[in-house]
Amino acid sequence: MTHAPGKYADFEHLRERAVALRRAGRSLRQIRDELKIHNNDLLNRLVKGEPPPAWTKRPRAKDDLRARARELRLRGWTYDRIQAELGCSRSSVSLWVRDLPKPERKRTPEEASAIARKGWEAKLRVRDEERQRTKEAARRAVGSLSARELFLVGVGLYWAEGGKDKPYDRRENVTFVNSDPDMVRVYLAWLDLLGVERERLRFTVMIHENADVADAERYWAELVDADRTAFNKTTLKKHNPKTVRKNVGESYRGCLVIKVLKGAALYRRIEGSWYGIVEAAREADQANRT
Repeated sequence: MTHAPGKYADFEHLRERAVALRRAGRSLRQIRDELKIHNNDLLNRLVKGEPPPAWTKRPRAKDDLRARARELRLRGWTYDRIQAELGCSRSSVSLWVRDLPKPERKRTPEEASAIARKGWEAKLRVRDEERQRTKEAARRAVGSLSARELFLVGVGLYWAEGGKDKPYDRRENVTFVNSDPDMVRVYLAWLDLLGVERERLRFTVMIHENADVADAERYWAELVDADRTAFNKTTLKKHNPKTVRKNVGESYRGCLVIKVLKGAALYRRIEGSWYGIVEAAREADQANRT
């Protein structure tokens, strides 16, 4: 707002009045209304250096939390207990109470460790329950697969885990290797979809020589529901005594190799289908970006 010349010429007199009102506990709005000053810049200059009265200060949102944290600390609570009680960060708790004396330890280190371990185990149980709920919801969301969906899944599965030709080594063999029985089941279902007769399949077990070879051979034969005549001689991997193996125990059954006899035409179809998926994915990505 523009003011007439000379209206605020007596600046010092106005400042004396403004300062007196400020020290009397008036807010800027009250000083403005009383002195009839509607220029905010001039109003701020008149009270420059004078702190606002306490009642005009907006309370900070965490003041109550800070006061409560200090109260709990004086009662001997640890940072972790205060954090859990108030739902704030540990760094905030530390900032608020670091000037207060540290509470005396009321538990032995062993007792404190046992309590911490119990709390951690409870937290792990909650995490595991949440993990299982998420997995189960995702499993149910899949539902049934159409023939096209199973076909596309199988192509991706093979291209990730199956043998592939190289420009310098054209063999066009269809060979799949995996240790996961569920992956093997999906792969066999895919071959069935493609009309590959089970008589064209040959299996080979690959396993460390110091594992239970006979048990692994029985396991894979039952899984693929094939006669032992469909199995080649098991490939044994020499054990290096300097290596500490982690794939041990009853669940270790090595890998199963599945080869399709006379599979050149099938290999070409797999490779072509894979690059069809790549092209379609690229086009979908471009469409999503535009």
